Amino acid sequence: MNRITELFKIKYPVIQGGMVWCSGWKLASEVSNSGGLGLLGAGSMHPETLLEHIHKMKKATSKPWGINIPLLYPETDKIMDIVINEGVKVVFTSAGNPAKWTGLLKSKGITVVHVVANSKFAKKSEEAGVDAIVAEGFEAGGHNGREETTTLVLIPQIRKVTSLPLIAAGGIGSGKAMLAVMALGADGVQIGSLFAASKESSAHDNFKRRIVEAGEGDTALIMKKLVPVRLLRNEFFEKITGAEQSGATTMELMKMLGKGRPKKGMFEGDMEEGELEIGQVSALIDGIKPVSAIMRELIDDYRKTKEKIVAGGIFDF
Repeated sequence: MNRITELFKIKYPVIQGGMVWCSGWKLASEVSNSGGLGLLGAGSMHPETLLEHIHKMKKATSKPWGINIPLLYPETDKIMDIVINEGVKVVFTSAGNPAKWTGLLKSKGITVVHVVANSKFAKKSEEAGVDAIVAEGFEAGGHNGREETTTLVLIPQIRKVTSLPLIAAGGIGSGKAMLAVMALGADGVQIGSLFAASKESSAHDNFKRRIVEAGEGDTALIMKKLVPVRLLRNEFFEKITGAEQSGATTMELMKMLGKGRPKKGMFEGDMEEGELEIGQVSALIDGIKPVSAIMRELIDDYRKTKEKIVAGGIFDF
């Protein structure tokens, strides 16, 4: 047992990222049932949709689970009311000020975790009273930090400024990567891309196949004038990147982005005009597998790698 397994009362220190359009109740419940912490992704759900997923989660698993809530979400007040009224035990917040909601959630007995991309916000999160921090590196998919700090650099930096339980995110798709970030000071990992391509993910099959087909260099961080986001390259990617390079204004980029672009790509399966949010580790994903198999392979790889290192099979000098 380590600090993350103890905090969430789970078997393995593995958290499934609450990804928009991928993290419905089927994915989250399977991760929880397999020994990790499953998270519903509230960022792509209207309040009534989230309520439906919460009810299904309660039927699908008796294990701990939680909800990821981007604080820039326009209906955050309604989402928080649902979370409190439904007795949700764990909330991960992101994309906003942790001080705004942490106090209220904690007063209701809810465990609160905030996602950060730099040391400054790690300090603010601890001051706000969160129970743990997710440090998300540049490799991660979806919305990202402007600093472009990689996970292997970010984790030791944040460990210097906080003693809170620390969860590493970004570029983690194997037990070897999990062991590496824990050696740097993380207590656990949050994994997104690997679960986005799972059988239980609510993403469209076209998107899952595109993840598996991705190679090195097929993702990039763009839209820094708006909100930085890592995407797979497609027609939409090339259009908006070209506009950025040509000096398009923020308003012009917002008009190009329009509404529903992530849904069009990840949920509806439009591989050319949709927004395809995924991490760099997609280049290492070689198949669409059930969550149970992903978790088993992840933990087996972690344990075998650790045993090799302890036995001197890798660093024998």
